[in-house]
Amino acid sequence: MSAESHQSTVPSVEDYIASMPHGMGALNEKMGIELLELSAERVVATMPVEGNTQPYGLLHGGASVVLAESLGSIGAGLHGYPDRAPVGVDINATHHRSATSGLITGTATAIHLGRTSASYDVVLTDERGKRVCTSRITCALVPLDRVGLGTAPVVAGS
Repeated sequence: MSAESHQSTVPSVEDYIASMPHGMGALNEKMGIELLELSAERVVATMPVEGNTQPYGLLHGGASVVLAESLGSIGAGLHGYPDRAPVGVDINATHHRSATSGLITGTATAIHLGRTSASYDVVLTDERGKRVCTSRITCALVPLDRVGLGTAPVVAGS
């Protein structure tokens, strides 16, 4: 898909969430992830540290990976819309520093938008703008009928 076709199919954050069969998904809701910006090329969201910590009070590394996978999957889903769904096939994460409070902001930037796969670099930063984690995710773009979704969700504004 060309960048121009993506621009015409990018819904608002509210329309996107409303169009998904399960909204943002139970895990994203438990984690407190809030979507701020979305397109196939770039997805931004925040997540609180509070409630997502490990026993020492630091942001749990797994929570960072949940945020990164969510952002990459959302971008890949927008890229594959309306006939393909994202299925994560690879993710890695490097944890650079700890966070003990505040909000983490995740920014996923497309590095490959292909016909059957999409990959993103995801940078998570703390409220001071310091990098907490760097991740890379690759999603396969699978025909909707192969993932049990006969048709694409109807996204208002697309």
